[in-house]
Amino acid sequence: MAKNEVAGVGDYEGPAGGWGALKAVAEAIRGQMAPVKETHGLLTMNQPYGFDCPGCAWPDPKHTSSFEFCENGAKAVTWEATSKRTTPEFFASHTVSELWTWSDYDLENEGRLTHPMVYDHSSDRYLPISWDDALARIGTALRALPDPDMAEFYTSGRASNEAAFLYQLFAREFGTNNFPDCSNMCHEATSVGLPESIGVGKGTVTLEDFDHSDAIFCIGHNPGTNHPRMLTTLTEASRRGVPIIAINPLLERGLQRFTPPQNPVEMLTLSSTPIASSYYQVKVGGDIALLKGMMKTLLALDEKSRAQGGSGMLDRDFIAQHTTGVDALISDVNATPWDDIEKASGLSRADIEAVGTIYANAKRVIINYGMGITQHRHGTGNVQQIANLLMLRGNIGKQGAGISPLRGHSNVQGDRTVGITEIPKDALLDGLEKTFGFKPPRHKGHNAIEAIEAIRDGRSKALIGLGGNLAVAMSDPEVTFKAVRGLDLAVHIATKLNRSHLLIAKESIILPCLGRTEIDMQAGGPQAVTVEDSMSMVHASRGGLKPASEHLRSEPAIIAGIAMATLRNSRVPWAELIADYSKIRDRIEAVFPAFKDFNAKVAKPGGFRLYNAASAREWLTPTKKANFLIYPGLQEDLPAEGTLTLTTIRSHDQYNTTIYGLNDRYRGITGRRDVVFVNKDDLARRGLKHGDLIDVVLAAPGGQKRIFPNQTAVAYDIPAGSIAAYYPEANVLVTLDQYDKQSGTPSYKSTPVRIQAAAQ
Repeated sequence: MAKNEVAGVGDYEGPAGGWGALKAVAEAIRGQMAPVKETHGLLTMNQPYGFDCPGCAWPDPKHTSSFEFCENGAKAVTWEATSKRTTPEFFASHTVSELWTWSDYDLENEGRLTHPMVYDHSSDRYLPISWDDALARIGTALRALPDPDMAEFYTSGRASNEAAFLYQLFAREFGTNNFPDCSNMCHEATSVGLPESIGVGKGTVTLEDFDHSDAIFCIGHNPGTNHPRMLTTLTEASRRGVPIIAINPLLERGLQRFTPPQNPVEMLTLSSTPIASSYYQVKVGGDIALLKGMMKTLLALDEKSRAQGGSGMLDRDFIAQHTTGVDALISDVNATPWDDIEKASGLSRADIEAVGTIYANAKRVIINYGMGITQHRHGTGNVQQIANLLMLRGNIGKQGAGISPLRGHSNVQGDRTVGITEIPKDALLDGLEKTFGFKPPRHKGHNAIEAIEAIRDGRSKALIGLGGNLAVAMSDPEVTFKAVRGLDLAVHIATKLNRSHLLIAKESIILPCLGRTEIDMQAGGPQAVTVEDSMSMVHASRGGLKPASEHLRSEPAIIAGIAMATLRNSRVPWAELIADYSKIRDRIEAVFPAFKDFNAKVAKPGGFRLYNAASAREWLTPTKKANFLIYPGLQEDLPAEGTLTLTTIRSHDQYNTTIYGLNDRYRGITGRRDVVFVNKDDLARRGLKHGDLIDVVLAAPGGQKRIFPNQTAVAYDIPAGSIAAYYPEANVLVTLDQYDKQSGTPSYKSTPVRIQAAAQ
């Protein structure tokens, strides 16, 4: 090995997609699936009468494509449709103490759960239990709680609309609004910030809008890994000559160039399509500064145009008719010095003026953003400044323009639409009371941070997890793990074993559920569920594979079973709803008028789009206008001397907390995850170099000690003052009190740290 070489660290010169993607899909199939029996399932993914991809929430073109899936979507399917099994015999052979020493990858790679399991303290093992006994024990434990608010109901964004609706229905009839969910940890800044700005907590664009856009901005997201099917849309726009501006701390390959595996010409010629026409590497945490700089540029261009007798660059008709607060925004932007903007953003004034000019000269602009915008201490402010920028040019509610938050899990947006929220609106509660005849609680419940705090403090004693891996996804494992171990009851509805299941409460139960790829057979026959994508399209999903075990139940059936075991005099006809999911959809329609003719609409290929008021320039805000909102300053505080700002990132072999493998192909990492990406000058200033073993130490005020030890420093093209490490491992540096105070989202992407030579 050469002197400057580091094991498992190299360069990746290829495009996103291409032969590398096909090879990865082939390896995933070979490693997980029976070669003939299950692989046909891939061909029904995202098809009119098939199942919806269990990965990201990027929309499909009318669900009519003959080959509409991507590398990481294929990984998600093979991971779920694996031929591997985690059986009672497996649990009999391994204590929980032993399993705790396994990696997250190895735990899930053991395969699909096959039986309900209950933890036995005397043997330190999970033992099989019958469904009837498991449900009875859960019901008894929930009824024994002194207060319904001592239970927390966590939801993963992979749950269907039907499952999520029944889940919130059960919890509210039980008596609580405690709904910590995965949205709290990813796009809550969108759900909180956009309603204040434009009256809806969703994006305003459709997939068709990309065909009419004059410029597309991609801020704080990595489509090559986290929503790869978006690359097809960006490729089409690039080929039309549409400017695509990428703004991101790291140079992500999916934003640079792409070879569609479905394109035989590019595959055979080893060519690719450039994606970003320009790329700006903003400092971690510098987004508000950049956005204000763009607005400052726009205002200067507007003034120049008007001085020369032109009409200006602002859409004054839109601003006058549809908005409030523009004067205060202009005053705030004008009062922000360029020197401060350059320092906070890490970009030069010339670069910011260049990107601002591209925005000003385009008539129809779409701004896409991901968790690089939301997972900050000022994430809500980030989102609202994007809305401000768009509104100045009237880029909300017109064809080819709008705001486009890129959701993660395939139905995280739908879960919120059908009632998974700790802050329910009166319309939801009134609808439940009218439809089901019980009075739901009206006080605010717990979000994810508040749930862990309540569990930590002993105010909550039960946790039901509808999928997901809450304890690992959550910030501050030092606090979170200890808290969850203090519960009286922990119930996990899951397809695979994960680390959260090993945090043993007084009573710990695992309930194995069907995956989205599998046939869901109920008394009324095979059932379909529905999901909502990032652009408000709702469509049906039907699994076609034989279930991994005869002992699995669907998520709706499990929820109904827990409800019937818990609620002695329930007003809900649980058994009737489970026999035929169309009756669940009838109730969703009764509670939510936006779902009018729900069953008829989802029976059609492609489904339907929910009404989006902001898209129609109807503003559901208290002012009945879209609101320009100010974020004072440029960020909450500038990093102290000598500190770096940490952002957590996902590897390419990863989806949220699920680790498919130990490679990060596009960043040149192979067979490992113990690396930290650092600017080479930041390393040199500290007497460190590429390949050194380092400790990353929390440098937050308050003196809390958190260390991420023995990581390998990788000199990387990342702005000075910024540092990146893999999630969830680096969550150890994000304390529970580091979060956006408006949305409650942990600040996974704005943690102050120091680096030093490893202590060992």
